[in-house]
Amino acid sequence: MASYAIVQASGKQFWVEENKFYDFDKLPLDKGDKFSINQILLVNQKSNVSLGTPYLDSEYSIEATVLRHLSGPKVRVYKMRPKKKTRKTFGSRRSLTRVLINAIYRKSDKGVFCIM
Repeated sequence: MASYAIVQASGKQFWVEENKFYDFDKLPLDKGDKFSINQILLVNQKSNVSLGTPYLDSEYSIEATVLRHLSGPKVRVYKMRPKKKTRKTFGSRRSLTRVLINAIYRKSDKGVFCIM
């Protein structure tokens, strides 16, 4: 079984695995930038489960790369007041950042990784 982690990013919790991409709310980073995710709730590596209270205190690190910025699906809202001839349609698209998870590792195994 592949290693996975549960992290908190963009106000949500994500189940992340290595070499897969995820869409977070827009991050103030450029395409190709590398960064690490600090708020790690749980890590499972080779049947070794580490659970944080609530976060794992800098024991593990998750290395990620920004792939691109994109817009999410359009959400349309239609409001109508019956018998008043009032109608309003509006919509919005969220700004997202697609992130590739490069590695999930214990810092003592690989050395200290700095945030870029």
